[in-house]
Amino acid sequence: MSLRIAALWFPDWPAQAARLVTEKVGPLAVVARHRVRVCSQGARALGIRRGMKVRQAQALCPQLHVIDNDPERDARVFVPIADGLDDVVASIEVMRPGLIAVDAGSAERFHGERAGEMLLDAAGYRGIDVFIGAADEITTAVLAARTGTIVRPGASQDFLAQLPIGLLAAEEALGCDDAVVDSLAQLGIDTLGQLAELPASAVTTRFGAAGARCHEVARAGVDKRVAPAEKPPDHSVTHVPEEEITRVDEAAFVARHLAARLHRRLEQAALACHRLRVSVELSDGTTLKRIWRTREVLTEAATADRVRWQLDGWLSAGGAGAIRELTLSPLEVAPPAEEQLWGQSRGKEIAHRAIERAQSSLGTDAVLQPRAVGGRGVAERIELVPFGEAVEDTEAAEWPGAILAPLPARLGGGPQHPAARIRLIDATASDIYVTAEALLSSVPCGLGWGQHRYLVEAWAGPWPVAGRWWAGEEQLARLQVVGRGEDGQPRAWLLMWVRGRWRVEATYA
Repeated sequence: MSLRIAALWFPDWPAQAARLVTEKVGPLAVVARHRVRVCSQGARALGIRRGMKVRQAQALCPQLHVIDNDPERDARVFVPIADGLDDVVASIEVMRPGLIAVDAGSAERFHGERAGEMLLDAAGYRGIDVFIGAADEITTAVLAARTGTIVRPGASQDFLAQLPIGLLAAEEALGCDDAVVDSLAQLGIDTLGQLAELPASAVTTRFGAAGARCHEVARAGVDKRVAPAEKPPDHSVTHVPEEEITRVDEAAFVARHLAARLHRRLEQAALACHRLRVSVELSDGTTLKRIWRTREVLTEAATADRVRWQLDGWLSAGGAGAIRELTLSPLEVAPPAEEQLWGQSRGKEIAHRAIERAQSSLGTDAVLQPRAVGGRGVAERIELVPFGEAVEDTEAAEWPGAILAPLPARLGGGPQHPAARIRLIDATASDIYVTAEALLSSVPCGLGWGQHRYLVEAWAGPWPVAGRWWAGEEQLARLQVVGRGEDGQPRAWLLMWVRGRWRVEATYA
């Protein structure tokens, strides 16, 4: 291990953590939103896979233990494992529960050739599975850990060249976008070597910053070090409670309060944090420290989560004593990238904070966000839910009579809105209607909407929609129309025949 970076990977960590807590024996799956998020090796051998519906997994394996997803449980169980490595190496960074980056060079200089074996022994905890990998870069070491490989110095690109492209999406700590990885695979790029051979400018032009990140990992680009020597300006924040903290709920409250203070200070300095050290002083004078690293900029909520997880792990471990002082120290800061309001992480953080303030003043249900759902028309395919609320993914299903893509870009005012009234006539200026046989009474020729007149150039339909009469739904028909106005510009509408009148349901851009 004459290398500088090592990674310890605990496969299927949520499943391993759930087994340690529940002491279940046999196939096990951690589920979220009625789907398998992570499963044990035994469950995988029986055909259970990530993303599978719970009922389908239980049909394959009736004896399957189903455990709800709990990120706080995963982090709490992982804390004593990370603490056990402190006796072997000084520089440890938690990238996420289940993945640790280590300064392998310093470990080898101190322990010699047995450094890797000692790291695995220290990580061994009640029979859990762990793999180690080492390389010149953090990202390459993470991928090497998934195959248990010690990459020779300077051989990172040769090692990466043979790996399948799908590994980029398998590890969230790499920061590679799943959709970009899928698109690359569809384009015939099967390995990281093939991706690395592409010009960086071409990948960035096609896929943006997300594509550039995938390309950087594939070519073993220069990465950040574990515990860099440069010392950043001190932006630490400290909290000394009036009474020592002994309960997890107290720790969670303090974590939110201190995270808000830290991010206000960083915001005033126009900085963003990538590496955070959590330090506590216990009632007996002992000091505990842990470093968390993330690929993306740490937001206030992400910081509060990591601090809460760490404090929960220390307090739940028992024998740690009460906390009398807590300090958050940003170890790696940088100016945030220039981004638009609705651009990447920084812009989203600003928008989310504004929305959360509005929710705190007006109520959760007063701030809504749209999401796509199933349906035949346009308006019924959009559901408004409270912002930030976790909702189940809608299952893809066929809707007979559904409007085909591309969908209209702008909704009308609804069947009762005065502005939605429209008149459709034929060549004799007679009104066109939908017959009982769901046919047009004549060939459309002109269209009138308010003061505007259009010459009909094309139309499609009508498509009758039989609503649920027992639920009070109206019977209607839809018609697509393309017209050209007096200014010569074409316009397109989705019309709706309801209650003996034509209405504008939506307008195409």
